[in-house]
Amino acid sequence: MEKQIIISIGRQYGSAGHEIAEKLAKKLDIDLYDRNLFEEIGKIKNIDTNDLEKYDEVPKKRFFSRTVNGYSNSPEENVAELQFALLKSKAYDGDSFVVVGRCSDDLFRGMEGFVSIFITGEMEEKIKRIINVRHMNEKQAKKAIERHDRKRALYHDYFVKNHKWGDCNTYDICLNSSRLGVDATVDFLYEYIKLLRDGKKA
Repeated sequence: MEKQIIISIGRQYGSAGHEIAEKLAKKLDIDLYDRNLFEEIGKIKNIDTNDLEKYDEVPKKRFFSRTVNGYSNSPEENVAELQFALLKSKAYDGDSFVVVGRCSDDLFRGMEGFVSIFITGEMEEKIKRIINVRHMNEKQAKKAIERHDRKRALYHDYFVKNHKWGDCNTYDICLNSSRLGVDATVDFLYEYIKLLRDGKKA
């Protein structure tokens, strides 16, 4: 049986983190989990998850929510917990997969076969990417990057208490995708993971 591998990819907005995760999962022939988690949650819970997607990776509104007897009235928190539970169940079933964000750098920490990666990028390159993908102007793109990264940090740091989002000391690899480009970054990560899977030390 092939060794289980779970790859967590955190990313700055505009760094091509999702595209890298997608291509890496395809190259490794394993599943990718991102927003598609909602499809599985909907099937398992027999609910329409369209309304839940707006709370995906959104920080909890502290002043408008509370927890009583272990139950929270925060939709942001409840959506996150649904995703965490589904990801954990897949890991405990022995599945191999790539997961984008969703505090996965902490969910599986300490598990054998776990690799945590954080993708960064040069601001100029990130702005260019957002302009092309989101059809924004330069000013809008820069604001979008700042807004999304702030939101991701708040979300991550609410659920993860022992380290901060993007702290290079807490990931196996922090990689600037602007230096190599998307495809070469995927190839680099693939070779690194292959070495780990084969039990070799570079």
